[in-house]
Amino acid sequence: MSEKLLVIEGLHASVGDKPILKGVDLEVGRGEIHALMGPNGSGKSTLSNAIMGHPNYRVTGGRILFEGRDISGLPTDERARLGIFLAFQYPVSIPGVTVTNFLRSIVKARQGEAPAGEFRKQMSSAMKELAMDPAFAKRYVNDGFSGGEKKRCEILQMSMLKPGLALLDEIDSGLDIDALRVVCEGINKAWNPGMGLLIITHYQRMLDYVKPHQVHVLVAGRIAKSGGPELVARLEAEGYDPIIHEALGASIA
Repeated sequence: MSEKLLVIEGLHASVGDKPILKGVDLEVGRGEIHALMGPNGSGKSTLSNAIMGHPNYRVTGGRILFEGRDISGLPTDERARLGIFLAFQYPVSIPGVTVTNFLRSIVKARQGEAPAGEFRKQMSSAMKELAMDPAFAKRYVNDGFSGGEKKRCEILQMSMLKPGLALLDEIDSGLDIDALRVVCEGINKAWNPGMGLLIITHYQRMLDYVKPHQVHVLVAGRIAKSGGPELVARLEAEGYDPIIHEALGASIA
């Protein structure tokens, strides 16, 4: 049985005055890959931001445990230093900051040191695995990058940081088939048995490359269904409506 890495208990969260999460219970073990799916507006991105501690997403009930520690009240930077990483659906540009300088800064913040020679060797190897041109190391972070290049840069950060828990928020959005394959190969290489991985996605195609151990469906701010990889096939064949109806029936009963 896997060691519990992330435990979410009865989590309620709001954006402004609007409640989004309404009692989420979820566990991710060390060495496990979980996929979170659900219709638009169900709260998937809210959950990832609440775990990361984004100040715009206010936790109003329940708690978040990481490696047995309640992190519900910790600021974002402390959660990152503890080993939680969030890859964004829409990565922001940082003009004036090169990819090399940015990566070395975040690695030093996470690990306490980043010797130049070893750092450059690791970065070069990680970029090669993601089919990134070495010239990207001198470019400003995401400035003028294509959608695929931005997503590769997110996975490059994950590869360099070696987090305990990685949250991938629709990292597959906007990617063509070739870019998706390269990004997913990078995810598989960056993942290790000591890491927990939570993938938020709408589509089966990503999960054909990164195989989840468990799949959860979020509906109206709650986990409506959990299961194995076969649940993805069911969603692909039937859509969300049958699961939504099942969840509504269970709540009425």
